[in-house]
Amino acid sequence: MESLARVCQRARWFVVAGWILVVVALSALSGTFGGETSDDYELPGSQSARAVQILEDGGFSSDAGTQAQLVVHSDDGLDDERAQVASMVAEIEDRVPDANVVNPFDPEGAHQLSPDRTTGYVTVGLPTQDAEATAELADDLFDVRASFASDDLTVEVGGLGAEQEGESGPPSELIGVLAAIVILLFAFGSVFAMVLPILVGVVGAASGVALVALGARAVDMPSFAAPVAAMIAIGVGIDYALLVVTRYREALAGGAHPARAVVVAQTTAGRSVLFAGVTVVIASLGLVLMDLKVITGVALGIAGAVLVTMLAAVTLLPAMLAITGRRIDRLSVHRRRTTSDDGQLARRWSRVVQRRPWPAAIAATAVLVLLTLPVLDLRLGFSDAGTRPTSDTGRRAYDLVAEGFGPGANGPLVVAAALEEGAGPEDVDALADALAATPGVAATTPPVLSQSGDVALLQVIPTTGPQDEATADLVHRIRDDVVPASSGDALEVAVGGATAAAVDFADYTADRLPLFLAVVLGAALVLLVAVFRGLAVAVKAVLVNLLSLGAAFGAVVAVFQWGWGVELLDLGASAPIEAWVPMMMIAIVFGLSMDYEVFLLSRVREEYDRTGDNATAVAEGLARTARVISAAAAIMVCVFGSFVLGSSRELQLFGFGLAFAVFIDATLVRLVLVPAVMELLGDRNWWLPRWLDRALPRLTIEASRGPRGDR
Repeated sequence: MESLARVCQRARWFVVAGWILVVVALSALSGTFGGETSDDYELPGSQSARAVQILEDGGFSSDAGTQAQLVVHSDDGLDDERAQVASMVAEIEDRVPDANVVNPFDPEGAHQLSPDRTTGYVTVGLPTQDAEATAELADDLFDVRASFASDDLTVEVGGLGAEQEGESGPPSELIGVLAAIVILLFAFGSVFAMVLPILVGVVGAASGVALVALGARAVDMPSFAAPVAAMIAIGVGIDYALLVVTRYREALAGGAHPARAVVVAQTTAGRSVLFAGVTVVIASLGLVLMDLKVITGVALGIAGAVLVTMLAAVTLLPAMLAITGRRIDRLSVHRRRTTSDDGQLARRWSRVVQRRPWPAAIAATAVLVLLTLPVLDLRLGFSDAGTRPTSDTGRRAYDLVAEGFGPGANGPLVVAAALEEGAGPEDVDALADALAATPGVAATTPPVLSQSGDVALLQVIPTTGPQDEATADLVHRIRDDVVPASSGDALEVAVGGATAAAVDFADYTADRLPLFLAVVLGAALVLLVAVFRGLAVAVKAVLVNLLSLGAAFGAVVAVFQWGWGVELLDLGASAPIEAWVPMMMIAIVFGLSMDYEVFLLSRVREEYDRTGDNATAVAEGLARTARVISAAAAIMVCVFGSFVLGSSRELQLFGFGLAFAVFIDATLVRLVLVPAVMELLGDRNWWLPRWLDRALPRLTIEASRGPRGDR
């Protein structure tokens, strides 16, 4: 790190110019060669995937393109609005000539008219999921809606191609960056010192978004991969740069020459940044082993964004510090405080906790456990238009369909049956009768045989909505009980459709969550032991990180699944937690927690090696890191929390979970639980069996100084 810091200083203008070229080139390449996003939640080998295969083998359309709807409703009945609906269909066909448009008053669309004839829907299908074509279709449907909606006729847009109207106001990322600017100004008191972390975060975000677009040509990238990568890159970029700039200013205040201060910052905080960044990258890449397309795409996007951001923090930042020099404190926004009082409040607080460690540890643990309790009710699934705020036309279309056709009409189950040798239509009829008699089934459509007569298709309409737990139970009941009892060896039956596919994905991730968590915990434990040469302090770090993660999960369940505060935050309806979020949160939260852990414990270990007094080391370590950790955490909370202001439930949920985890970790965990537990453990914090000491590699984060040397 020292050599790298010196090279970046000597070639500082070339380094800055090189990074500008990299960002511009990546952005240009992504605009020219970037791939299309794909929200493909298909789970290879699942029953829902098998249903698609059976239907395709039988010659049925898989409806793989874009499917949208114009939902119409009239309290007096739609028969009086038949002419208006026909005009609406004609306008859509004129605007989108390659679309397949079905009128509910046509024979083939008879099922699109509710029994009371007050609600119906016009289906609009495109043979492609091309993002540009889908966006144009959405614009056309919104225009048609505006033209035909009246006091007598309600028209709403629903379906995959039009689930949200254009957002108003600034993007959530910008709100987070503006909040970070304010916090950095208060933390540093200098415009120059504030600008450097912001630049690193922006470079990381821009590069990360470009890498996601380029990566979409090789792997399936979901539509939310780019904003997630930008969110993480902005947060960690500002966070990492904040740690390095703080060390640089401390070295300058201690009388070091600017060139020496850059080296000191890089060999201390820079090592912490490198360690924390590599940890996040490894944890993210570990998600690739789950072998899920949607998770693989997001994981690669996050790993790429964090990697570029980390490289910017250890190369671009030293170069900019060398250019800035002693001007780092120029354009001050308030009078600088004297360094003699720096950390006094945190030092006094640490002593208060250390005088009564048992009550502090028990109280903090009790609060964290209480916040974690909602996790016991965690239910995984996927959001749809029914979880959006009622201000959204997609949500209103969803509600109209549910009121007119029943809640299950928004998520019908698709049953595919392949007839074995000797089977006939009577076997399919027996299956249909058994399905219709199943509790929780509102209706079934008549079976439709393929032209060859060896594949049958029918739909099952549940009595409950797609997000209802009873619907997931129905899927399992049909698969486990109804189908084996009614089809025997005559039929190969697979239950599919979007709702069943969501159940398959949720079950798959839920089964593998414990294993993934164990792998992340184990890797974190080994890394911490290797760095700090203390078994107890590493175990403590992993356990408290687990508690903060549990508290974040509990808060997510309470808000997004139970619905606490959804009206206040305008988050729409409560629903299961997005199935991909827990694994992502585990990987990212542990990486971010490791950042603060390393920064704090490095200072504690440094003081312990200098003095040999554990109590003093804990107090001094906390005093010298509390302010910067608090500022870094506040920035993270603002950046991640700003995504709650967006319109995507996935990003709202993910951002809220990360923001809550960072908040808990930087307050209750770092300021109460960690000093209390380290005080209780005393010198046992740093105990390490000799055989383990010999077996583990020696990883140096911040060089220890003082008479005790490296223990």
